[in-house]
Amino acid sequence: MSVRVMVVDDHPMWREGVARDLAEAGYEIVATCGEGRQALRVAAAVRPDVVVLDLQLPDLRGVEVARGLGASEQPPKVLVLSASAEHDDVLEAVKAGASGYLVKSASQADFLEAVARTAQGDAVFTPGLAGLVLGEYRRLAAQPKAAEEGPRLTDRETEVLRLVAKGLSYKQIAERLVLSHRTVQNHVQNTLSKLQLHNRVELVRYAIEKGLADLD
Repeated sequence: MSVRVMVVDDHPMWREGVARDLAEAGYEIVATCGEGRQALRVAAAVRPDVVVLDLQLPDLRGVEVARGLGASEQPPKVLVLSASAEHDDVLEAVKAGASGYLVKSASQADFLEAVARTAQGDAVFTPGLAGLVLGEYRRLAAQPKAAEEGPRLTDRETEVLRLVAKGLSYKQIAERLVLSHRTVQNHVQNTLSKLQLHNRVELVRYAIEKGLADLD
């Protein structure tokens, strides 16, 4: 099966050029978007496997789009393709859920390889940036953790979190708990905010660490 890709960039010529290169390489282009809010709406409808995302968008910052995509029911893998190689931009994008980060000066061959590897689940970075990300996470891991009680979730939020960790879709959770689909989404968004997490993958990891996924 071909990999379904969506391209998000505010420059039409660049956006269409990237989409054309991907199509010629055998990828299925399911959408191209020039704005962040549009991208979130379209992604929810077409459900791409990979989103190639620019950071500079006219309405939302690219990291906000990455964070929104990560919180969706079927989160795609996000490959940032940006003109910026600033360390802060790279780290912020990764913390928002991006799988990889490539600068726009990369060759076509490197870009196509990055998309292929991203689709396979690899973390792909422009040479030199991978070490930066690894170093930052090592630094954070080495910091002493302050003793704190942690955020308080409501009983309903905990119940929804447990079902998310078990792999149920929002629709299945809504049916089981007799809630609307929108109410389930709101509970998940509130939980992400309280826990300072960015996407469903991190949410599931948290639930497993807390033993919530093992409860009946």
